[in-house]
Amino acid sequence: MPRENYQARLDALAADVVGMGETVCGRLDTAVEAAVTGDDDLAREVIESDHEVNETYLALEEECTGLLALQQPVAGDLRLVAASFKIITDLERVADLATNLADYGGDDGGVHPAVDVRGLGDAAREMVADAVAAYETRDPDACREIAARDDEFDERCRRASEAVVRELLEADRARNEARDDDVTDDEALETSLDEVSRALLAVRDVERIADHAVNIAARTLYMVENDDELIY
Repeated sequence: MPRENYQARLDALAADVVGMGETVCGRLDTAVEAAVTGDDDLAREVIESDHEVNETYLALEEECTGLLALQQPVAGDLRLVAASFKIITDLERVADLATNLADYGGDDGGVHPAVDVRGLGDAAREMVADAVAAYETRDPDACREIAARDDEFDERCRRASEAVVRELLEADRARNEARDDDVTDDEALETSLDEVSRALLAVRDVERIADHAVNIAARTLYMVENDDELIY
């Protein structure tokens, strides 16, 4: 293959990875809105469009495989292809987590009030978007900054989970002190446990989304500087 065509394929691969990242971030925005509002139509939109992300992933996976097998890139080109292959895997998993998140909104709207789903979801999406931007611009400082933000985000998630459990315990204590004649204890407890379960799953998933953002930053740093400090 002429050098010009080979370089064009590498450039196109990088651009397509960025495009996939933008698509996934858009899906995540919609998923957060669905979780916050409990909007079934929005949730269905995210879930039913997941196959489009999967198809993009498979096409880019095939392109990465073709470049590795047929062109046998070395040095910086090899790191670009390898990093791109890893990054699209992380993006595909972020899209899967977005489908989960979209489905967590309750029938009466939103996840458990103790969890700031919009704040956490927007922060996780921003980390993914920033990681994709760092890949596009090949910015090693941005990669390290994203990784540094993850500790604070994990702490926010920990506090959110604790708040949900605390509210469950307080609600259980209140039920024992004043029983509602219209709702049996078993029914009330089942409702509370369902809300708590969805809230804890939402927190877990946004934390995982942020972890995937760090993975993208780590692979980008390795691609740019041959530095694996964020991978391990």
